[in-house]
Amino acid sequence: MRKITAIEAQKRNPSRVNIYLDDQFAFGLSRIVAAWLQVGQELSEDKISSLQGEDSCEVAMQMALHFLSYRARSLEEVRKNLEKHEIPEPVIQNTLERLQNAGLLNDHDFARTWVENRNTFRPRGRRALRLELRQKGLDETIIENTLDEMTDEESLALDAARKHIRKLKGLAWQDFRNKLGGFLSRRGFPYEVIAPVTRQVWQEEHPSGGNHILEEEDET
Repeated sequence: MRKITAIEAQKRNPSRVNIYLDDQFAFGLSRIVAAWLQVGQELSEDKISSLQGEDSCEVAMQMALHFLSYRARSLEEVRKNLEKHEIPEPVIQNTLERLQNAGLLNDHDFARTWVENRNTFRPRGRRALRLELRQKGLDETIIENTLDEMTDEESLALDAARKHIRKLKGLAWQDFRNKLGGFLSRRGFPYEVIAPVTRQVWQEEHPSGGNHILEEEDET
């Protein structure tokens, strides 16, 4: 048994304390883990090991919460962030389970939020969205269910094209078609969506003289 002879707040990190055993510094602990400790208390080696294990879990939890504070994350993103900080695998697993149980980490919700954000601010096709969600480490079933539920490619392509149209003012039909088609392709839309959307937007921009150009092209 070893006796606690001092508990001192760390100068650089007030949320942690230094534990002294038998008048010598032994280890640091999070305040929440050390809350029940007091000077004069005796600790066995098993209890010391248990406290250090609890502290490792608490450190990982706070690290994960900080990472999540910037934006929603996928489970795999949080895992990789903890691995980057060399957190042991059992502690990582414990942290992920705690976050999931608390409702702070949910890949289904993450996928919906990601797609909803893209649909609102940077519309793109299923191909591009699927690639992005795979890069976030999401399960294929979650990806496909989310895309089936939340993506209407024709509507999204039309929205993206209308937002991009100001950069194509004054172009002849051929240049207009090539540039808008390239833009939509880079956003992950397939040709069968790009072609009719490009024609529709052209007609919207040229209501009085745009149709005859398209008719002439159809005849050639």
